[in-house]
Amino acid sequence: MSLPRRLARELKALDGETVRIGGHLEDYRALGGVAFAVVRDGSGSTQVTLKKGVADPALFALFETTPRESVVEVEGVARRSEKSNRGVELFPTAVRVVTAAEVPLPLGVVDKVGADLDTRLNHRVLDLRKPAVRAVFELRAAVLDGFRAAFRSLGFVEVETPKILRQGAEGGATLFPVDYFGGRAFLAQSPQLYKQMLMAADFERVFEIAPAFRAEPSDTIRHITEFSSLDGEMAFIDSAEDLRVTLEEAVARTIAHARTRLTETGNPLVPKLADPPRPFPRIPFATVSEWLGRPGAEIDLGTEDEKRLGEIVQQKLGVPLYYITDFPTSIKAGTFYARRQDANPALTEYFDLGFSGIEIASGGPREHRVDRLLANMASAGVDPASFAGYLEAFRFGMPPHGGWGFGIDRFTWMLAGVPNIRETRLFPRDRYRLEP
Repeated sequence: MSLPRRLARELKALDGETVRIGGHLEDYRALGGVAFAVVRDGSGSTQVTLKKGVADPALFALFETTPRESVVEVEGVARRSEKSNRGVELFPTAVRVVTAAEVPLPLGVVDKVGADLDTRLNHRVLDLRKPAVRAVFELRAAVLDGFRAAFRSLGFVEVETPKILRQGAEGGATLFPVDYFGGRAFLAQSPQLYKQMLMAADFERVFEIAPAFRAEPSDTIRHITEFSSLDGEMAFIDSAEDLRVTLEEAVARTIAHARTRLTETGNPLVPKLADPPRPFPRIPFATVSEWLGRPGAEIDLGTEDEKRLGEIVQQKLGVPLYYITDFPTSIKAGTFYARRQDANPALTEYFDLGFSGIEIASGGPREHRVDRLLANMASAGVDPASFAGYLEAFRFGMPPHGGWGFGIDRFTWMLAGVPNIRETRLFPRDRYRLEP
């Protein structure tokens, strides 16, 4: 078979030509004088039609004995066809089994009977062959591409910061320790400290899309231990509103980009990518507390609180995306770099971005004044000696700045509408799963 390989999506334009395809044998059915095989590749599937008296009899026997999901190559003539729901048929002249699949399959690829998530993740390669699963990762790729395009157009520079650190940005309880040549280091929870340091280095606007690690012993549909974080930081901001407006614009541009890109490929998730109503509502934390029936309470929002809030926002405002603003300092006390409001130090300038009851981003202006930063560290019980390199950036001129951390996995999860965040990562990691 010396012809160049063609993809399923290309065959309509090759009517009457002899072509070669390659992919997984999804199905084979023999119906009297005709038989049909379905060969699937990354772009779609092709119907291979065998007619008795036309096709070589050996091809019928070969397809009949080849296990489903084996890799095959088929050479034949492509013909447009109204009878095929794929719009084209391939009439084979030669077939080669490249690799035969073992029998039985531990997980069906096209079976209508569903499997539980653990079974799917245990046999993830087979699960990823499913078109509906692939659609989620096409969406994820479009989201990543959209964010990069959006932030570049907004004047941001993409950066890469270390993922092996001497200390964490948010305390040690949720850090993964690693042996570092006989010493102790940690996997990064966040690029927080480094992106702030870059503000003092005249980078002014940076973003990073990178893995982050959080050793929380959570076992929920919204938590994983390895995730992808989109972090941004901006210098010379006047207020938290500068950050919110920028992030909102990037989110809106990304959804529009993903919709355009996936429409071109016929992705079934396109209907979920409507433009979000803007501007996103700004809801003070005090109002949130009232809506949740706890007026005046300074208690951080738990999973059920967030879920209920998403329902209330939908009922009252009819929007999926919203900001929670003016967090009490008592809630953010551990976030020593969060700037307190000058007029009311009991409140920070921090905010969260919610998406239908799921927190997908958190951020705000940082404390750029070294004396106040040191005071915040003391209040949080943080030893400044452990952050010498970080603090040096503030001692030699730090502009007012701020930023956010944004969960790519949670955002994709909410856009795709799948039941569990693990379905948005190719090979997810949680407190129980290290394989495959």
